[in-house]
Amino acid sequence: MAKFTGPKGKIVRRFGVNLYGNPKFDQLLQRRNHPPGQHRPSQGRRQVSDYALQLTEKQKLRHSYCLLEKQFRRTFRKAERQSGVTGDNLMTLLERRLDSLLFRAGFGSTMMQARQLINHGHITVNGRNVDIASFLVKTGDQIRVRENDRSKNLINNILQSNIRFIDAQWFTVEKASLTIRVNHLPDRHEIQSIADENMVIEFYSK
Repeated sequence: MAKFTGPKGKIVRRFGVNLYGNPKFDQLLQRRNHPPGQHRPSQGRRQVSDYALQLTEKQKLRHSYCLLEKQFRRTFRKAERQSGVTGDNLMTLLERRLDSLLFRAGFGSTMMQARQLINHGHITVNGRNVDIASFLVKTGDQIRVRENDRSKNLINNILQSNIRFIDAQWFTVEKASLTIRVNHLPDRHEIQSIADENMVIEFYSK
């Protein structure tokens, strides 16, 4: 599986926002709230172009889901082919990814940890083993931890130590049984985003 292995701290500092949901990056931004390589505010900055703004929003959204450019572009093209508002479709597709759902539900302290749990075979969907992080959940799906002590202990430890948990109407977490139930597909107003998806649409529409 292709994945980004570069320094995430520099990316967080570049955009000035915690893209990955890890508390350590909040601490980093408090200590060093300027872009990497910049030691003092520059004077007389040039006006930022529309293209640069659109690129920034696209990069923020892509990095927040830990996707490479090819993966992200493929998701955008799929959203574009669907009926309805492309921006809403894009956000829904990103949230429906199995790794995104596990992360939102607190089964992973980071998106990459949630993805690793899937790749290592700790997760089932409707009783079937799923090891593909981009698997799209649908209404009625039941996501469970595999019935073995190793998997259960691993997820329980994550849930106990994970202070980040996002409650949502579109899914329900049952910690006792280590189950996530998809109540319905997420609506746009149920999705929190650190980027403006409309600028992402404009970027890819050029």
